Formats: sequence, structure tokens, C-alpha cells
Amino acid sequence: MTIQEAGAALRARKVSSLELTRQCLDRIDKLNSKLNAFITITRAAAEKRASEMDAELTHGIDRGPLHGIPVAYKDLVFTKGVRTTAGSKVYADFVPDRDARIVEQFNTAGVVSVGKTGLHEFAYGITSTNPHYGPVRNPWNPETIPGGSSGGSGAAVVAGMAFMAIGTDTGGSIRIPAAFCGCVGLKPTYGRVSKDGVFPLGFTLDHIGPLAMSVRDCALTFEAISTARGVVPGSNVSLKGKRIGIPENGFFDRAWPEVKDGVKLLAGKAEGLGASVLSVRLPDLDELNAIARVILLAEATAAHANDHAKRDLYGTDVLALLDQGRLISASDYINAQRLRRKITASWNAVWKQVDCLIVPGTPTAAPKIGQNQIEIDGVVDDVRLVTTRLMRGINVLGWPAVSLPSGFAHNGLPIGVQILGRANAEKTILEIGAALEDATPELRRVPVL
Repeated sequence: MTIQEAGAALRARKVSSLELTRQCLDRIDKLNSKLNAFITITRAAAEKRASEMDAELTHGIDRGPLHGIPVAYKDLVFTKGVRTTAGSKVYADFVPDRDARIVEQFNTAGVVSVGKTGLHEFAYGITSTNPHYGPVRNPWNPETIPGGSSGGSGAAVVAGMAFMAIGTDTGGSIRIPAAFCGCVGLKPTYGRVSKDGVFPLGFTLDHIGPLAMSVRDCALTFEAISTARGVVPGSNVSLKGKRIGIPENGFFDRAWPEVKDGVKLLAGKAEGLGASVLSVRLPDLDELNAIARVILLAEATAAHANDHAKRDLYGTDVLALLDQGRLISASDYINAQRLRRKITASWNAVWKQVDCLIVPGTPTAAPKIGQNQIEIDGVVDDVRLVTTRLMRGINVLGWPAVSLPSGFAHNGLPIGVQILGRANAEKTILEIGAALEDATPELRRVPVL
């Protein structure tokens, strides 16, 4: 059931918020020992809040489409009175005395929080294999990763533990779990959603956004936490006149055939719905990724400057990255930011030709937990670098991106595509995503758990 469907059922009095909330909590009770999607579960508070939202509907108070909907927050997001660990021992006992701005906005919208989802420590990784709280597991195959860093959010949504879960994305950390778990993830334009009250990783790269089971659910969520209005696609979206670009270079290098086929499938569907599909040539993706890595190494180390003395509380993988960040000089960082401005202008030139780009999400389906290397086309590479290769640079550009399912790999695991748009073009990419989602109902599958 999507948020839209649950909302219609609530208003028709076919179900209550308390019933929806208990359904999610029961799924958590049943599955969390298997998937480890949640670090903190807030059953009593959720049931109380759901009852309050039911009472409001009974008295004619309707806060909007998210009223009474059970959701979850990545455990980077400050929640007043509820432990917020950032997936680390450094903040194992941290209880914020205020809510993040997005939590305030969601509370106004009437959501019900069922808890805080697991993540890669401090969001600095793509596996969600956490040394302190245990690995989050993929609902499609618990021996594989759900992606990171928002792995708990992706797993929770696909396993029916929440209707929507908030994630953060610094180099793909919303879109990777969406691809690996088989759901939808929206990374909005940089700055359109407040980061106030969310642990930082990369100050100029961090994005906040939702993971959900449909494009329209992500759009509803985006409207609740931004100033955007009128971005929720209607029914029977037409793509007539839309110009959709497929890159000639960069995005199809060293990717599984099924991943490439997923792009072809959705491009063909778009053409059948009236869009023009055009081949476009883009600037160097590797250069964009190199800029991203320099910026993130420096910014992440700066974000943790006050906690450097607590080295023994960090996981070894995150600590190694923070130590690497100390090797980035001020001139390296400044030059990377200067080059960023220059290269962004060259990438933005593509919008003279097309309205969006459809590109692969991750080059492969989810690797196994503990797997450090992966072979593609005879080349063995680091799992982290492979998995972020087609996503990391989009954070440098600040473009909005929506990830949605595009099929299944030979091993039965989900794969996904990204729809990329120019800055502040969420309405465009969400409409195109919704049209393609409507045209491929066979891809909207969930695992049997």
C-alpha cells in the first residue's frame, strides 16, 4: 500500500492511523531481528501519536496527505527526546533537546514516527555494514547489503516497516539503497530541503530526501519538507514533447548488461508515451568524481574536528577515511571548489538539449555483506568506488535525481535507474518517473518475507 492509498483509506474510514501504525510496528517486531533496519523503535510514542491523529480526523482536522502515515527517520536526524546515534559509539547516548527542521515540518504534516533507521556509521560509506550496531540486511537477500548509507531506510520501506523513510545523500546514499532494495528514492536539488538538525558529512554535498514505494509518495514527502508545491504527478501523465537524454559516454562503462537493459527498457517506454529520446555527449564523469572525492574527504574531516580525540570509538573504515581527509591541503580543497564551479557550467549545457537524463543507478545489483571487491567486464574494482561511480558526481552538480526500479539482475536482486534534471526541476523528473512507473507495473514488486 502506498501513502496515497493509505491516505484514501484513512479518509474513507476503512482503516485508522493506529491500525496502520501497529501494522508497521508488528512488521518491525517480526523482521528487525532478520534485517536490522532499525536502531531505535518508538512503539509507545507512535501509538500515542497515531491515536491523536485519528482523533483529529474524527473532528475534521486534516493536516494533508501525510496525516496519520507511519514513517521513519535515518538515525542522523535529530529527534527531540529520542536517541540519535548517527550509527556511531561517539553518539551512542545522545538524546537531542530539539527536533531537526524536517521533523518539525513532518510533525506539522501529521506523520507518525515509528523509529530511527540504521545506517553506515556517520553516513560515511555505502554498505550500511555497521561495526557498532551490526549490518543492515537487504530484504531481497539478507546475505547482501541494502546499500548505504541510508540502508536501514531502504530496507524498512521495502519490508513494510514504514510507508516512507528519510535518508541523506552525499554521494549516492539515498539512490544506492533505492536501487539495491527496489524502491524509489528522491535526492532533491541541493539546498531545497533544510539540513538543520541533521549530522553533517559533506557540508556542500549533503542532500536530504525520502525513500518510498512510489514516485508520487516521494513527491508528497518532498512537498512537506520544502517550499515546492504542485510537484505531485497526477494520473495518466503524458510525456508528449519531453526531451529525454541518454548519455553516449561515461554512464554505461563497466556495468552489468541487465543494468544497461533497464535504461533501454525505460527509454523505450518513454518514447512510447510520446517523448523524444536523444543521444547526448556529456563532460568527463571521472573528473567530476575526482572533484567529489577531494571535497568530501576534506569536509568530512572538518565535520568531525571536535571528535578527533575519540578515535577509539570510531569504526576502522570511517576512521581511515577521516585520516585521509587530513592529507587534503587547503589549496587542494579550494582548487577543487573552483574547478567544481567551472565544470558545473559545462555540465549544465546539456539542458539546452534535453529536459532530463535517464542513466543507470548502480553498475551492479547488491554485493554480499563483507564483499570488498567486484569484477565487471574483467576489471576488479573496489565495491565502494564502483557503487558510487554513477552517482557521486551528481552531488557535486547539485542536480535533483530520482531513482526507481528498472528490473532485476540474473541473481534475482533489484536494479535501478536515475532520472536526472536541472536544478529545481523536481516537477519534471517526478512526472517522468511517475509516467514510467505507471508503464511498468511489473517492476513494482516486493520480496516475500
